[in-house]
Parts: sequence; C-alpha cells; structure tokens
Amino acid sequence: MFKKIFIPVLLLAALTAQAQTKKAVPAKKPTASKAAAATPAKPLQNAADSLSYAMGISVGGYLKSLGVKNINYVLLNKAIDQTLKESKTYLNLNEANSVMERSARAGATKVITAEKEKGRQFLLQNKKKPGVVETPSGLQYEVLKAGIGPKPTAQDSVVVHYAGKLLSGKEFDSSYARNEPITLTVTGVIPGWTEALQLMPQGSKWRLFIPSALAYGDRGAGADIPGGATLVFEVELLEIPSQK
Repeated sequence: MFKKIFIPVLLLAALTAQAQTKKAVPAKKPTASKAAAATPAKPLQNAADSLSYAMGISVGGYLKSLGVKNINYVLLNKAIDQTLKESKTYLNLNEANSVMERSARAGATKVITAEKEKGRQFLLQNKKKPGVVETPSGLQYEVLKAGIGPKPTAQDSVVVHYAGKLLSGKEFDSSYARNEPITLTVTGVIPGWTEALQLMPQGSKWRLFIPSALAYGDRGAGADIPGGATLVFEVELLEIPSQK
C-alpha cells in the first residue's frame, strides 16, 4: 500500500525542491519604509509558480501528516539533480521506497499509539460519570431517551438517526445534518454499533463511547477518523422494519 503512495509523493517532492538547488543567501531585513516595496505584490506570477507552490503545500501537508519535521534539503536536492541527470544515486528506487515505507510506518505507529492512549484516558474517566454504563467489551453508553419497543437481533435491519464525533468534538458524519435517517443491518456496522443496537429498545436514543478496537481500529476511516481513535456517537433507533 505504501509504495503506491510514495512514488507520486517523491515525484512531487522532487519537482517542488528543484527550485531550491541554489544556496540561499540570507537577505537583510528591510526597513519599515522599504518593506512594502521589498515584498512582491503577487509572488505567484505565472502558472508554473502556482503549480510549484501548490505542490509544496501538498507535499508539506503529507509529510506533516507522517510526523516528518526535519528534511535535509541538501541531500534532497542532490537526489533530484542526480535523478534528472541520470547520474548514479546513493539509493536505488526500491531502496528509497523501503526507507520511506519504514518512516511512514514509524510515523503512523506513533500517531496511532497517541490516539489510543488519549482514548484510554478518556474512557477511564468517562465511565465514572453518573449514567454511563460500560459493557465487558469496553463499550460505554449513556441513555438519553429510554425506548419501550422491541430490541433488534443480529439478523435484523434497523432505521436510525445518528451523529458521530471525535473526542475533540469534531463531527465527521451525521444523518441529522442530512435530514435523512439511514437503514442498515445490525451486523453491517462497526462492532461497537452491532453490540449497542442489540441492547437498545426501539425508540431509544443513546450516546455511545466506542474504543478504537470496537470502531475502525488502527486503520482509521477516510481523512477524518485517524487510526486508534475513540469515537462518540448519538444513535436514535427509530424502527426495526425486519420485525414487522
């Protein structure tokens, strides 16, 4: 998986850094009267400038997401120059990909470990709150509205309204925002949902606190849910159509 990502990223980095092959000379700080004249009104003068800057943003953001903070630009530019001139490089492409893969895995592991610890600390404190129940699996829930209808089974489909958030409070999905409940199968969702739905009487609204092992695990989901994340959902069980 990593190799499919790294090759285009390496190309982007190479193109972005090519403009830095000349050694930068520190400029004197402009005086207040000359500051406006010293700063270009439009630093992006043409399409090439815009593309170069856009690549820099993309590569910089990607490297930041991996936890990379320091880059040796001298060696980066050396590798670009060697590659463009078809000179012998210190590493071949396979070796370069291996180095980057190891770095990516180490960075990802660090992020995941931090997310898991944040979730663990949160759940330890959360289960002490009045009204919060913890099941043997580690799922925690709070009853916001008690229903009196039947409970779904693993074979059932259900109609629910829901909103999902990270521990930071950032909302990553909401059927309420779309103003449209969703129909799903009890076993077709993350394990924390599968367990909770079978405990909820129809008409209930619960707040779920789901550790990463019962959510999306180390892989996370999309751009919004990092690996190792503990998730918070409000789930409203509206209907069990398969029981009609």
